[in-house]
Amino acid sequence: MKLFADSASDLPLEFFERHQVTLIPLHVHLNGEEFEDAIGIHPKKIYEAIHQGEMPKTSQASPLVFEKLFTELAESGESGIYPVLSSALSGTYQTAVMVRDQVKEKYPDLDLTILNTNSVSLGYGLIVMRVAECLQKGWHKDDIIEDIQFHSQHMEHIFTVEDLGHLAKGGRLSNGAAWIGGLLNIKPILHVKEGKLMPLEKIRGRKKAFKRMLDIMQERGQDLANQRVAISHGDDPETAEQLKAMIAERFHCQEIYTHIIGSTIAAHAGPGTIALFFLNAPQPNEPSNHN
Repeated sequence: MKLFADSASDLPLEFFERHQVTLIPLHVHLNGEEFEDAIGIHPKKIYEAIHQGEMPKTSQASPLVFEKLFTELAESGESGIYPVLSSALSGTYQTAVMVRDQVKEKYPDLDLTILNTNSVSLGYGLIVMRVAECLQKGWHKDDIIEDIQFHSQHMEHIFTVEDLGHLAKGGRLSNGAAWIGGLLNIKPILHVKEGKLMPLEKIRGRKKAFKRMLDIMQERGQDLANQRVAISHGDDPETAEQLKAMIAERFHCQEIYTHIIGSTIAAHAGPGTIALFFLNAPQPNEPSNHN
Protein backbone atom coordinates (compact mmCIF):
# COMPACT_ATOMS: atom_id res chain seq x y z
CA MET A 1 0.00 0.00 0.00
CA LYS A 2 1.29 3.45 -0.96
CA LEU A 3 1.26 6.25 1.63
CA PHE A 4 1.13 9.88 0.52
CA ALA A 5 1.61 12.92 2.77
CA ASP A 6 2.20 16.60 2.17
CA SER A 7 4.90 18.82 3.58
CA ALA A 8 2.54 20.55 6.04
CA SER A 9 3.18 17.50 8.25
CA ASP A 10 6.52 19.17 9.18
CA LEU A 11 8.35 15.84 9.15
CA PRO A 12 11.98 15.74 7.98
CA LEU A 13 12.83 14.64 4.46
CA GLU A 14 14.70 11.70 5.95
CA PHE A 15 11.43 10.35 7.38
CA PHE A 16 9.80 10.21 3.93
CA GLU A 17 12.81 8.46 2.46
CA ARG A 18 13.19 5.94 5.27
CA HIS A 19 9.52 4.95 5.31
CA GLN A 20 9.00 5.21 1.53
CA VAL A 21 6.25 7.79 1.98
CA THR A 22 5.51 9.83 -1.14
CA LEU A 23 6.03 13.50 -0.26
CA ILE A 24 3.74 16.07 -1.86
CA PRO A 25 5.46 19.41 -1.28
CA LEU A 26 3.42 22.58 -0.85
CA HIS A 27 4.90 25.73 -2.34
CA VAL A 28 6.48 28.81 -0.76
CA HIS A 29 6.86 32.12 -2.59
CA LEU A 30 9.66 34.47 -1.51
CA ASN A 31 11.16 37.47 -3.32
CA GLY A 32 9.49 36.52 -6.58
CA GLU A 33 10.79 32.94 -6.44
CA GLU A 34 8.79 29.76 -5.89
CA PHE A 35 10.18 26.89 -3.81
CA GLU A 36 9.03 23.37 -3.01
CA ASP A 37 8.62 23.05 0.75
CA ALA A 38 10.97 20.53 2.42
CA ILE A 39 12.86 20.00 -0.85
CA GLY A 40 13.84 23.37 -2.32
CA ILE A 41 14.07 25.60 0.75
CA HIS A 42 15.09 25.30 4.41
CA PRO A 43 12.71 26.77 7.01
CA LYS A 44 15.52 28.95 8.41
CA LYS A 45 15.43 30.96 5.18
CA ILE A 46 11.77 31.74 5.81
CA TYR A 47 12.41 32.80 9.40
CA GLU A 48 15.29 35.04 8.30
CA ALA A 49 13.07 36.64 5.64
CA ILE A 50 10.31 37.33 8.17
CA HIS A 51 12.85 38.90 10.58
CA GLN A 52 13.83 41.20 7.70
CA GLY A 53 10.22 42.30 7.27
CA GLU A 54 9.34 40.15 4.29
CA MET A 55 6.03 38.28 4.05
CA PRO A 56 6.38 34.90 2.33
CA LYS A 57 3.31 33.48 0.61
CA THR A 58 2.28 29.84 0.18
CA SER A 59 0.29 27.79 -2.30
CA GLN A 60 -0.92 24.24 -2.77
CA ALA A 61 0.78 21.59 -4.81
CA SER A 62 -0.14 21.79 -8.47
CA PRO A 63 -3.08 19.64 -9.64
CA LEU A 64 -0.67 18.29 -12.26
CA VAL A 65 1.49 16.82 -9.46
CA PHE A 66 -1.55 15.05 -8.02
CA GLU A 67 -2.57 13.84 -11.46
CA LYS A 68 0.88 12.36 -12.14
CA LEU A 69 1.10 10.61 -8.75
CA PHE A 70 -2.47 9.30 -8.78
CA THR A 71 -2.14 8.07 -12.38
CA GLU A 72 1.07 6.21 -11.47
CA LEU A 73 -0.76 4.64 -8.53
CA ALA A 74 -3.65 3.57 -10.77
CA GLU A 75 -1.29 2.04 -13.34
CA SER A 76 0.64 0.17 -10.64
CA GLY A 77 -2.53 -1.50 -9.36
CA GLU A 78 -1.50 -0.67 -5.79
CA SER A 79 -3.82 0.65 -3.11
CA GLY A 80 -3.10 4.12 -1.73
CA ILE A 81 -3.92 6.23 1.29
CA TYR A 82 -3.44 9.98 1.66
CA PRO A 83 -4.11 11.69 5.01
CA VAL A 84 -4.16 15.44 4.25
CA LEU A 85 -3.67 18.54 6.36
CA SER A 86 -6.82 20.25 7.64
CA SER A 87 -9.20 21.24 4.85
CA ALA A 88 -10.11 24.34 6.90
CA LEU A 89 -6.54 25.65 6.51
CA SER A 90 -5.78 24.73 2.91
CA GLY A 91 -7.51 23.73 -0.31
CA THR A 92 -5.14 20.77 -0.67
CA TYR A 93 -7.75 18.21 0.44
CA GLN A 94 -10.38 19.51 -2.00
CA THR A 95 -7.88 19.61 -4.88
CA ALA A 96 -6.62 16.09 -4.17
CA VAL A 97 -10.17 14.69 -4.09
CA MET A 98 -11.08 16.51 -7.31
CA VAL A 99 -8.01 15.20 -9.16
CA ARG A 100 -8.49 11.66 -7.81
CA ASP A 101 -12.05 11.65 -9.14
CA GLN A 102 -10.82 12.89 -12.53
CA VAL A 103 -8.15 10.16 -12.70
CA LYS A 104 -10.80 7.62 -11.67
CA GLU A 105 -12.77 8.41 -14.82
CA LYS A 106 -9.89 7.03 -16.88
CA TYR A 107 -8.86 4.40 -14.31
CA PRO A 108 -12.07 3.18 -12.61
CA ASP A 109 -10.11 0.70 -10.49
CA LEU A 110 -8.02 3.41 -8.80
CA ASP A 111 -7.98 2.56 -5.09
CA LEU A 112 -7.00 5.76 -3.27
CA THR A 113 -8.50 6.89 0.04
CA ILE A 114 -8.03 10.59 0.86
CA LEU A 115 -8.75 11.64 4.45
CA ASN A 116 -8.99 15.10 6.01
CA THR A 117 -6.97 14.91 9.26
CA ASN A 118 -8.22 18.27 10.65
CA SER A 119 -4.59 18.63 11.72
CA VAL A 120 -1.50 20.60 10.81
CA SER A 121 2.24 20.66 11.53
CA LEU A 122 3.30 17.81 13.82
CA GLY A 123 -0.33 17.13 14.78
CA TYR A 124 -0.63 15.98 11.18
CA GLY A 125 2.91 14.59 11.30
CA LEU A 126 2.08 12.30 14.24
CA ILE A 127 -0.77 10.84 12.19
CA VAL A 128 1.53 10.23 9.21
CA MET A 129 4.14 8.58 11.48
CA ARG A 130 1.44 6.35 12.94
CA VAL A 131 0.19 5.28 9.47
CA ALA A 132 3.74 4.45 8.33
CA GLU A 133 4.13 2.20 11.37
CA CYS A 134 0.74 0.56 10.82
CA LEU A 135 1.74 -0.25 7.24
CA GLN A 136 5.00 -1.80 8.43
CA LYS A 137 3.00 -3.97 10.82
CA GLY A 138 0.77 -5.14 7.99
CA TRP A 139 -2.51 -3.59 9.10
CA HIS A 140 -5.55 -3.90 6.85
CA LYS A 141 -6.49 -0.72 5.04
CA ASP A 142 -9.88 -0.49 6.78
CA ASP A 143 -8.15 -0.60 10.18
CA ILE A 144 -5.71 2.12 9.10
CA ILE A 145 -8.56 4.34 7.90
CA GLU A 146 -10.34 3.87 11.21
CA ASP A 147 -7.13 4.69 13.08
CA ILE A 148 -6.57 7.88 11.04
CA GLN A 149 -10.15 8.96 11.73
CA PHE A 150 -9.66 8.38 15.47
CA HIS A 151 -6.42 10.36 15.60
CA SER A 152 -7.87 13.14 13.44
CA GLN A 153 -10.78 13.48 15.83
CA HIS A 154 -8.69 13.41 19.02
CA MET A 155 -5.45 15.23 18.11
CA GLU A 156 -4.91 18.32 20.24
CA HIS A 157 -2.90 21.31 18.99
CA ILE A 158 -1.94 23.78 21.74
CA PHE A 159 0.39 26.56 20.68
CA THR A 160 1.58 30.10 21.17
CA VAL A 161 2.93 32.54 18.61
CA GLU A 162 5.13 35.61 18.92
CA ASP A 163 3.03 37.65 16.49
CA LEU A 164 -0.61 36.91 15.62
CA GLY A 165 -0.26 39.19 12.61
CA HIS A 166 1.24 36.42 10.48
CA LEU A 167 -1.79 34.17 11.02
CA ALA A 168 -4.23 37.04 10.51
CA LYS A 169 -2.67 38.31 7.29
CA GLY A 170 -2.65 34.80 5.90
CA GLY A 171 -6.34 34.41 6.70
CA ARG A 172 -5.57 31.31 8.78
CA LEU A 173 -6.91 32.55 12.12
CA SER A 174 -10.61 32.23 13.00
CA ASN A 175 -12.22 34.80 15.31
CA GLY A 176 -8.82 36.38 15.74
CA ALA A 177 -9.30 40.05 14.90
CA ALA A 178 -9.94 41.11 18.50
CA TRP A 179 -6.76 39.34 19.61
CA ILE A 180 -4.45 41.39 17.45
CA GLY A 181 -3.14 44.41 19.32
CA GLY A 182 -0.29 45.88 21.20
CA LEU A 183 -0.92 44.81 24.78
CA LEU A 184 2.50 44.56 26.37
CA ASN A 185 3.90 41.05 26.67
CA ILE A 186 0.55 39.33 26.13
CA LYS A 187 1.09 35.87 24.70
CA PRO A 188 -1.88 34.21 23.02
CA ILE A 189 -2.55 30.51 23.45
CA LEU A 190 -4.39 28.98 20.51
CA HIS A 191 -5.76 25.58 19.61
CA VAL A 192 -7.28 23.78 16.66
CA LYS A 193 -11.01 23.12 16.75
CA GLU A 194 -12.70 21.28 13.87
CA GLY A 195 -9.59 21.89 11.81
CA LYS A 196 -9.57 25.67 12.38
CA LEU A 197 -7.09 27.78 14.35
CA MET A 198 -8.92 29.37 17.26
CA PRO A 199 -7.78 31.70 20.08
CA LEU A 200 -8.03 30.06 23.49
CA GLU A 201 -6.49 32.28 26.17
CA LYS A 202 -4.25 35.32 26.67
CA ILE A 203 -1.36 34.96 29.09
CA ARG A 204 1.05 37.66 30.26
CA GLY A 205 4.62 36.52 29.66
CA ARG A 206 6.12 33.67 27.66
CA LYS A 207 7.12 31.48 30.62
CA LYS A 208 3.61 31.66 32.05
CA ALA A 209 2.23 30.81 28.60
CA PHE A 210 4.34 27.63 28.47
CA LYS A 211 3.27 26.65 31.97
CA ARG A 212 -0.35 27.16 31.01
CA MET A 213 0.13 25.07 27.85
CA LEU A 214 1.33 22.19 30.05
CA ASP A 215 -1.67 22.68 32.35
CA ILE A 216 -3.97 22.45 29.32
CA MET A 217 -2.11 19.31 28.26
CA GLN A 218 -2.84 17.83 31.68
CA GLU A 219 -6.50 18.89 31.51
CA ARG A 220 -7.11 17.56 28.02
CA GLY A 221 -4.59 14.76 27.58
CA GLN A 222 -5.52 11.14 28.20
CA ASP A 223 -3.11 8.33 29.03
CA LEU A 224 -0.14 10.57 28.19
CA ALA A 225 2.41 8.07 29.53
CA ASN A 226 1.49 5.71 26.69
CA GLN A 227 1.57 8.31 23.94
CA ARG A 228 4.02 9.71 21.47
CA VAL A 229 3.59 13.47 21.75
CA ALA A 230 5.26 16.17 19.68
CA ILE A 231 6.64 19.69 19.91
CA SER A 232 7.20 21.84 16.84
CA HIS A 233 9.04 25.15 17.02
CA GLY A 234 9.57 28.27 14.95
CA ASP A 235 13.38 28.15 14.85
CA ASP A 236 13.66 28.00 18.65
CA PRO A 237 15.18 24.59 19.47
CA GLU A 238 16.34 25.68 22.93
CA THR A 239 12.79 26.45 24.09
CA ALA A 240 11.53 23.23 22.49
CA GLU A 241 14.13 21.25 24.47
CA GLN A 242 13.19 23.04 27.70
CA LEU A 243 9.53 22.23 27.10
CA LYS A 244 10.43 18.64 26.25
CA ALA A 245 12.21 18.28 29.61
CA MET A 246 9.21 19.76 31.45
CA ILE A 247 6.80 17.40 29.68
CA ALA A 248 9.02 14.37 30.32
CA GLU A 249 9.23 15.18 34.02
CA ARG A 250 5.52 15.85 34.40
CA PHE A 251 3.88 13.26 32.14
CA HIS A 252 6.51 10.54 31.48
CA CYS A 253 5.35 10.24 27.86
CA GLN A 254 6.40 7.22 25.85
CA GLU A 255 8.15 9.47 23.31
CA ILE A 256 8.47 13.23 22.78
CA TYR A 257 9.23 14.08 19.17
CA THR A 258 10.51 17.57 18.30
CA HIS A 259 11.14 19.25 14.96
CA ILE A 260 11.34 22.70 13.40
CA ILE A 261 8.16 24.04 11.80
CA GLY A 262 8.53 23.69 8.04
CA SER A 263 8.57 26.50 5.49
CA THR A 264 4.87 26.47 4.55
CA ILE A 265 3.58 26.63 8.12
CA ALA A 266 6.42 28.99 9.12
CA ALA A 267 5.24 31.51 6.52
CA HIS A 268 1.96 31.80 8.46
CA ALA A 269 3.00 31.18 12.08
CA GLY A 270 6.27 33.10 12.10
CA PRO A 271 9.39 32.81 14.29
CA GLY A 272 9.07 31.90 17.96
CA THR A 273 6.00 29.70 17.57
CA ILE A 274 5.88 26.75 19.97
CA ALA A 275 3.26 24.03 19.56
CA LEU A 276 2.31 20.88 21.51
CA PHE A 277 0.48 17.90 20.02
CA PHE A 278 -1.10 15.02 21.90
CA LEU A 279 -4.25 12.88 22.05
CA ASN A 280 -7.23 13.73 24.24
CA ALA A 281 -8.34 10.09 24.32
CA PRO A 282 -6.50 6.84 25.15
CA GLN A 283 -4.72 5.24 22.22
CA PRO A 284 -6.95 2.45 20.86
CA ASN A 285 -5.81 -1.17 20.92
CA GLU A 286 -4.19 -2.54 17.80
CA PRO A 287 -6.41 -4.72 15.61
CA SER A 288 -5.92 -8.44 16.21
CA ASN A 289 -5.87 -9.37 12.53
CA HIS A 290 -3.06 -8.17 10.27
CA ASN A 291 -2.34 -9.13 6.70
